Amino acid sequence: MSVEFDRQKLELALQSGRNGENSLFSLHIFDHLASTNQTLWNLLAQGAESWSVVIAQQQTAGRGQWGRQWISHPGGLYLSVAIAPKLEASASYQLTLASAWGIANQLRCYGVDVGIKWPNDLVLNGRKLGGILTETKINHGYIHQAVIGVGINWTNPVPETGINLEMWQACYATKPIPCLETLTSVVLRGIESGMECLVKEGINILLSRYLELLTNVGDKVYIHDLAGTVVGVTSQGELRVSVETYDTTDIKTTELYIEPGTITLGYRKSSVPL
Repeated sequence: MSVEFDRQKLELALQSGRNGENSLFSLHIFDHLASTNQTLWNLLAQGAESWSVVIAQQQTAGRGQWGRQWISHPGGLYLSVAIAPKLEASASYQLTLASAWGIANQLRCYGVDVGIKWPNDLVLNGRKLGGILTETKINHGYIHQAVIGVGINWTNPVPETGINLEMWQACYATKPIPCLETLTSVVLRGIESGMECLVKEGINILLSRYLELLTNVGDKVYIHDLAGTVVGVTSQGELRVSVETYDTTDIKTTELYIEPGTITLGYRKSSVPL
């Protein structure tokens, strides 16, 4: 189900979140686009500034991690935010950690019990609520520009392993997130707060907060026929897996660091009709 997006309602929500101060976001709202990330890159090439935002009610060629197609049915929230971080190129994954933690934390402030599934998914009741795609441009070894793309399931249809917020809120007399504009403001403030934590507190503090919301700790995984247990994530976004190896005289515990895209951590299927 698609509804008309109310720019004024969003602007008021963003302003109220900043105690009456003007929002730092420059909004560009569309009914449908091929890709919010690509549209924002085009705007940046034309002179758009940091914290420009592209929002679409539907994408026809959305992108997910590692070049996968992101199905963007009407009724979801699809947006991209431009930032200009001062990070080395090798630290680019910290932007995803910051965005994931910030968005999840803001949603939890509204009573939505969101967790983070490594490396870039937002989960609710063990099922996928949304995802994040970070893209960067590098200049002399540093990130010159970055675009943070976010997709959140609002009222759009989802697969068996997914969930949308309206489905989750159906049992509440008063919805924690009453409208799409509120959800949008929560996501934007989440990205802002995540970047602020990264800049002011540093990656170690950010990572500790990210790990508090990580749902994969304790999961069993198999890597090259070795059974392991997820114990955390590094500041570069690698999954930390503890593995026990055996020889004739001893048991050794070692830790492996798994890059994003190397393995996939699954979801459970929904037991309710979607």
